[in-house]
Amino acid sequence: MRPKKIILCVDDNEQELSVLKFMLATNGYRVVTASNGREAIDIFSETPVDLVLTDHAMPQMDGCQLVERLKQIASHVPMILLGDPQRMGGEMHAADALLAKKNCSPQELLERIKIMSARKRGPRKGSQRVVPAVELAVAS
Repeated sequence: MRPKKIILCVDDNEQELSVLKFMLATNGYRVVTASNGREAIDIFSETPVDLVLTDHAMPQMDGCQLVERLKQIASHVPMILLGDPQRMGGEMHAADALLAKKNCSPQELLERIKIMSARKRGPRKGSQRVVPAVELAVAS
């Protein structure tokens, strides 16, 4: 059995956070939640996370600021920012993807998460492993 991908969801709205958690958990992900940026940074620093999904509009530390801080800790972890592109204007962000919170369907969000959290697990199907001559000599 393949280990479940761990997703850190950050949102100050408890209802939206619980809906996200339920949707992701029923689709085979392990979900860790945080209700603010500070809590998310603490969790991110202690827990190996495969993807971060954060709301943009949060008090104290917005989603863009959170993503910037998390990228400083682990830049390889994909991060998705959910927000209203019109409210954000031309604001620059370090997130790997920006999705419109109101216009994004659950299927679209799940597909984006699936693509972004996929990791290569060894050689591609159909490719052959080249065995060095030293290994062949040891095997015989």
